[in-house]
Amino acid sequence: MLVNSKEMLIRARNKGYAVCQFNINNLEWTRFILEECELNKAPVMLGVSSGAAKYMGGYSTVYSMVNVLIKDLNITIPVVLHLDHGSDFETCKKAIDAGFTSVMIDASKYDLEKNIEITKTVTDYANKFNVTVEAEIGHIGGDEDGITGNILYAEVDDCVTLTKETNIDSLAPALGSVHGIYKGEPKLEYTRMLEIKNNTDLPLVLHGASGIPEYDIKKAISCGVAKININTDLQIAWSKKVREFLNNDNEVYDPRKIIKSGEVEFKKTVYEKLLLTGSINQFNTPNI
Repeated sequence: MLVNSKEMLIRARNKGYAVCQFNINNLEWTRFILEECELNKAPVMLGVSSGAAKYMGGYSTVYSMVNVLIKDLNITIPVVLHLDHGSDFETCKKAIDAGFTSVMIDASKYDLEKNIEITKTVTDYANKFNVTVEAEIGHIGGDEDGITGNILYAEVDDCVTLTKETNIDSLAPALGSVHGIYKGEPKLEYTRMLEIKNNTDLPLVLHGASGIPEYDIKKAISCGVAKININTDLQIAWSKKVREFLNNDNEVYDPRKIIKSGEVEFKKTVYEKLLLTGSINQFNTPNI
């Protein structure tokens, strides 16, 4: 069933585990994730970037695909359909209007005042449709720069101000993680993470969790992180097996066989992340 993220993330924070956000890029990946999470009774967030939404045909197409898969696969766990890194109000509005149950507005490239202005515009609109909003503050590095990229660490006072002024539901503060493959050891600011948790009383989100050691993930959860974003690890696991499959059979051409060749390793990676974050068997009632 499609739900927003509010109760799901509050429950995770209060019980000391984290919900996994797995990014989706096609029907097959969506199915793999839903099946594995259903098998393990783990609530899940399906993350969709603007680029992925465009690739799959648009926000309405993605919503319809996810909604029908939930029905046809008899999925009973709570599922959040979440816009990942919405760049502006119009992008978030398109996702909300299409039926997404959660959106992230990423106005972190602006100063605090502008970030608040844009984020509040999104929350004011999202609240009309019972859609939850995640915001980012500071700057989380990207694929192009890895651990050496321009990470602008979030300030505690800025996080508090953003929270009070915008009525967001979750917060992604930049505290040392990056998107994509790490080119060095990630160094997360746990003390500041805990201060932000205590001063905002919001579930925190860790972006760029692929490649972060297990110890650091667990410590981040103990410091208030209630959602872990995973994309690169899934891409690596799936593509490795597909590449092996193609290298071993030069005659194969059926796209169903090619895509499916990565299913086992893909689902194994999903399971490992569910196990790591403690979200297995956390679906106990429909009201989380």
